[in-house]
Amino acid sequence: MELTRRNFKESLGTVYEAIQEADFLAIDGEFSGISDGPNVSALTNGLDTPEERYTKLKKHSMDFLLFQFGLCTFKYDHSKSKYIIKPFNFYVFPKPFNRSSPDIKFICQSSSIDFLASQGFDFNKVFCHGIPYLNQDEEVQLREQTEERRNQHANGVGTPSFLSPSKSPAHVPEEHKDFISRVVQKVEALLSNADKSLDLDPCTGFQRKLIYQTLNWKFPKGLHIETVETEKKERFIQVSKVDDEERRRREQQKLEKEQEELNDAVGFSRVIHAISKSGKLVVGHNMLLDVMHTIHQFYCPLPEDLQDFKEVTMCVFPRLLDTKLMSSTQPFKELITNTSLAELEKQLKESPFKCPQVETADSFPSYDTAQEQLHEAGYDAYITGLCFISMTNYLGSFLTPPKGHISVRSKLIEPFFNKLFLMRIIDIPYLNITGPDLQPKRDHVLYVTFPKEWKTSDLYQLFSAFGNIQVSWIDDTSAFVSLSQTDQVQIAMNTSRYAESYKIQTYAEYVKARQHEKDKQKQNQPHKSWAEDGWTKSHYTSTASSTFGYTRGLRKRCMSPAQPEEGGDPASGDGWSHLSYADVAGGKKLKTDEEANSEAVESKTSEGWLKTGDVSESSGSSPEAEQAQSSPEVVDTEGTGGWQQAPGTNKKGHKKKKKGVSSSSTLFEVPEVW
Repeated sequence: MELTRRNFKESLGTVYEAIQEADFLAIDGEFSGISDGPNVSALTNGLDTPEERYTKLKKHSMDFLLFQFGLCTFKYDHSKSKYIIKPFNFYVFPKPFNRSSPDIKFICQSSSIDFLASQGFDFNKVFCHGIPYLNQDEEVQLREQTEERRNQHANGVGTPSFLSPSKSPAHVPEEHKDFISRVVQKVEALLSNADKSLDLDPCTGFQRKLIYQTLNWKFPKGLHIETVETEKKERFIQVSKVDDEERRRREQQKLEKEQEELNDAVGFSRVIHAISKSGKLVVGHNMLLDVMHTIHQFYCPLPEDLQDFKEVTMCVFPRLLDTKLMSSTQPFKELITNTSLAELEKQLKESPFKCPQVETADSFPSYDTAQEQLHEAGYDAYITGLCFISMTNYLGSFLTPPKGHISVRSKLIEPFFNKLFLMRIIDIPYLNITGPDLQPKRDHVLYVTFPKEWKTSDLYQLFSAFGNIQVSWIDDTSAFVSLSQTDQVQIAMNTSRYAESYKIQTYAEYVKARQHEKDKQKQNQPHKSWAEDGWTKSHYTSTASSTFGYTRGLRKRCMSPAQPEEGGDPASGDGWSHLSYADVAGGKKLKTDEEANSEAVESKTSEGWLKTGDVSESSGSSPEAEQAQSSPEVVDTEGTGGWQQAPGTNKKGHKKKKKGVSSSSTLFEVPEVW
């Protein structure tokens, strides 16, 4: 369903209903650009930390506009054994609804615009009919301004359609006296003839103010005065003859109209609030930028600190899943050769995967994957959902007995929750929204600064004695150089000690210097103010009630209520909220929420998708060594829900650990080369 400003208001109920009844939601966004400065390789350096990647994206990507938002809802129909889908394609544009509303400035990247145009993107629908929006602070500010104007009007200040009678005439500058005199003559003529209203000629804002003040003094009763705006943005004053009752009625109508216009200005943000309130699983593909833009445009400005961003994200989207990350890890990594969205959708139709069974809901247009409407946000959201279903159902083949359909509430997919794929980072595959990020050893990495004239070939020549190296540019005068052997680092440091044109630091020295700079910056910044609910206090302190029917303040670690699965026990909640990642990785007995009979999931070794082991311990291991290990079988005894011990495991179902190996667990075991 295509939604613009023309049909958004009447279709909003349909959107709300689709979100509320869905088992999960898939989203996608189209942007006016990606980077306002660095090229893609610099913006996505292979040795970025999660903090550095977030800071760069926030600095260089958030001035672009998310102007098309795709949403596809998926609800599983048990009677048909298929998903019922409802796709939505929203065109979004920050149209100011009055002179007080924000006048958003954004930038475009020519390559992005050219690419979207080549895909048939309709920019006229964005700029002419795009759905407006306000974030929380903007909405609060406008509501306060509206309330302030009403108070001013009640006190006889400003230019409302009706004011209390003035005791003294307004001061009219000499150059405007003839103009005001002609207006008074026209109004006197209106009062003496049978006409009911009079439209004055368009004039300036100052002249309109003089008209209001003068007519209020000369004609304290019997008139209603209102400013009207044409489609071409011209403003003129309309004067009508009314009695006291009609005047009060019109005043009330004007107040209601102002409120309705303000609610309309909130626009597309209502959809994001509905998604947030639902607590449903939100699926995307390579979705970090989608999440950042969505929060930044429709919820609140992105915070400076990564940890604060994680907390805001958990408030807006309590459950996220990135299909790019899912397809890049075990057990899918060895089966999928290309994880771009279009290629992933094709590969997941082939064995050992199965094409998901879906049906488009009545009155919704259906998509045909054979025609490939890629880079329409609604279609991309649709095939993202298909990819998620295919991979999720494939996990059912690890159960005994195997299952063809896996619920989105199954604990089989829990390890993938709230981890967003990080592009091109060698040893940190994801951003962990709900916990600390991976911190792999980078003892083999050097930080090199050099003259601006240097090229990659100069760096290869400088380190030619050290064999194979990898260069990751930071900017024009610095880069990371990864050596093949850690013991070569000290040799490189010694040989560069007396160099004048370049400087080499270990990665640890680089991190320490960066942290020192951050600490100095924090000392110079004002202390952050935290509200009782755990998030930064708003610049505005309005008591205006929310138009969405629920508390809109941000809460630290807040979680939207998860919906129990249809047909399940409402008292049991979502069935997995009590379980930690450590429980899953440790082989705790798990039950899916879909059926009464138990299903078992046991911790798998590095060949499986639930990997155990400390990252620092595993970072030096090779993929070949990992593949040499065997995997325990996932077993459920017939009808009992009990566990059978897999070969090579101890009584608790764990692989026997070697001495000295850390007992802490992570989702993925990340080797030096991802």
